[in-house]
Amino acid sequence: MRREPIMLFDNGEHQCMMFDDLVSGEGVQSNQFLITDSGQSLLLDPGGDLTYTPLSLELSKHISVQDLTYIFASHQDPDIIASLDKWLLHTRARVICSKLWARFLPHLTANYLALSHGINTFDRIIALPDRGQAFRLGQCTLKAVPAHFLHSVGNFQLYDPVSKILFSGDMGASLVDDAHPVSDFANHVPNMLGFHRRYMASNKVCRLWAAMVRGMDVAMIVPQHGRPFMGAEMINAFLYWIENLECGMDLMGSDDYSVPR
Repeated sequence: MRREPIMLFDNGEHQCMMFDDLVSGEGVQSNQFLITDSGQSLLLDPGGDLTYTPLSLELSKHISVQDLTYIFASHQDPDIIASLDKWLLHTRARVICSKLWARFLPHLTANYLALSHGINTFDRIIALPDRGQAFRLGQCTLKAVPAHFLHSVGNFQLYDPVSKILFSGDMGASLVDDAHPVSDFANHVPNMLGFHRRYMASNKVCRLWAAMVRGMDVAMIVPQHGRPFMGAEMINAFLYWIENLECGMDLMGSDDYSVPR
C-alpha cells in the first residue's frame, strides 16, 4: 500500500507535495512533485511509463488531473519526461522546458496524437530562454533558474519563492531508496559521490551554480532522486562540497579517449 505524499510545504493556499515511492522494479528511485496555488497546479519531472499510472492515480486524490496547468521538465531524460504523450492526451497542461529541447520533445509523442486527437506537441510547449524565466501559478510567481550542464546542456531547476524550495533536479541526487531529509552530511556523501563525479560536467559549472544558490533565499534543496537538504546547515554543507568537487571533464584523460583493442 502506497503511503501519502510528503507535504513539503502548506500554508493553506500554496502546497508542495513530493511523491517518492512510485518507482518499482529495476528503475532508479525518483521523486515527483506537485505544486498547487489558488486552483492551479504544476507537475514537476513526472517521469516515464514506470511512474505514469501510479502518479496519475495519486494526483487524482488532490487535483483534477485533466485540469493540470503546467508540466515542468528540468531536462530531457527518460525518468524526467518520457511519459509526455500520455500527459498531453489526458490533461490540458502546457510543458515548460529548455528551448534546446523544445524541438526534440515531439520525438517522445506518438503520431496518433496529431492524427486522431489534433494535438500538436510543439504548440503545447513553453520554451525557456537560457537565462530562465519567471511565470505565474495561481497567485504566486515561480522561477525557472538555469542549471546548464548539471548535467544536461539545457537544464533548469525550479525555485518556489513561497516555500523557499529549490527543486534541483539531478543536482544533489543520491542513490538511496528513501527520501528522508539528510541529517548526517558526511555519511551521506558516498550516496552522491559517484553520481556527481560522472554526471556533472565540470567543477566550473558547479561553482557557478553554488554561487547563484548562495544569493537566493533557499530553505530546502530537493533533488529528483533521493534525500532533500533542509535548513542552513545541510544546504551550506552541500554547497561547499559541490563547489569543491572535481567532476566530469575535470577527471577525463587520454586513457578515456582511446580506441578499444
